[in-house]
Amino acid sequence: MAGPATEQGVTRHRLPVRKLFAASAGNALEWFDWTIYATFSIYFAHAFFPAGNEALALINTFATYALAFFFRPLGGVLLGRFADVRGRKPAMLLTITLMAGGSVAIGLLPTFEQVGWLAPILLLLARIAQGLSLGGEVSNASAYLGEVSPRERRGRYSSFFYISTGSAVLIATVLGFVLARTMTKADLAGYGWRIPFLLGGVLGVVGLWLRRSLEETELYHEKKETARRVERPLLTTVTQHPRAVGQLVGFSMLSTLCYYTFFSALTSFAVKGRGADDVDTFLALSIATALFVVLQYPMGALADRYGRRPQLLVWSGATALVIVPLSYLVRPGFGNLLVVFGVGLVLYTAMTSIAPAIMSELFPTELRGLGIGAWYNLTVAVFGGTAPLVLSALSAAGASTAFFWYVAVASAIAFVVILRMPETKGSELK
Repeated sequence: MAGPATEQGVTRHRLPVRKLFAASAGNALEWFDWTIYATFSIYFAHAFFPAGNEALALINTFATYALAFFFRPLGGVLLGRFADVRGRKPAMLLTITLMAGGSVAIGLLPTFEQVGWLAPILLLLARIAQGLSLGGEVSNASAYLGEVSPRERRGRYSSFFYISTGSAVLIATVLGFVLARTMTKADLAGYGWRIPFLLGGVLGVVGLWLRRSLEETELYHEKKETARRVERPLLTTVTQHPRAVGQLVGFSMLSTLCYYTFFSALTSFAVKGRGADDVDTFLALSIATALFVVLQYPMGALADRYGRRPQLLVWSGATALVIVPLSYLVRPGFGNLLVVFGVGLVLYTAMTSIAPAIMSELFPTELRGLGIGAWYNLTVAVFGGTAPLVLSALSAAGASTAFFWYVAVASAIAFVVILRMPETKGSELK
């Protein structure tokens, strides 16, 4: 971490931008690869499943998407424990390799017409590799950012996590917009959808190059022997830190629903379910995502000054109130779509800007990677991985509004959980 400079008795902090971007750039690849699967599913769903029923092919594609999520907790446990005992840096190098490899594999897979049922099996295997990878990536990158941060600036440092995530999603959605604008639907369905997956492999090389220069955190070096002596570490997170586990599950439930609703599920729902133009949808999401990225650092700084709880209460309370009304605006028309994505994602920045800080402050260093990795990813698997599938199924049954009431209820639960959480602004990591 770059040291402070003193001038005329005033201490100035120099933000280690290069280190933060190096740690977060790998995370950007993880989320780029994860997002393009949902974003481009409307084009490639037919490629891996039998022809003749487009709605069923899309549901099967999202089922594969959801199933891969259930390997995230396993990845969180294995790679989180690996990070606790072997280091954050080697764990983050491993996760980026798995994700990029899975992305390239999907981009090169044969279709159902070419190899039959082997096609969806290979797709599932590639998604499992990515699920394991992302399960470790979120926890380990969060732990790294939390541990290299000064306590009074942990929100600012944490904001780089979703600056990278938002930038990755923005690249994916802009790429979707450009491809939808410049290619015919037949070409997109035929080969155009493979382009972003292959690009993920290229970005993987860049991410590995950036992460190779990272230094291990001081807190890891201080606690690595303690971590290695912990017996049954997963059980220990529950028996010794049950409150932390409950709080993590409570706010992560809403966080993951917000992410996969606005960044994944609504894209195909707007186009396939409500008849919105795909170009309008990608453009509205791209603009809202750019705003999402821009607001991360200011919101992180705000939390460092005024606290975590006020921001989180505004996010959960407002989401509970607006999510159902917003759902009625998901229909043809660029302005409607911009309001939906814009309002939803601006509210979400109150959470995402400080997510690594909040999660890092819950567990001690010797259990941080595993604690976040196991319980955060289990919550994501149950609520996030199923979001596009649930929305698609409810939409096909003519009950899409029920999904948005589901998110509203999750928002109310998160509000109650956050209301009972202690304020951790400025606290020392254990």
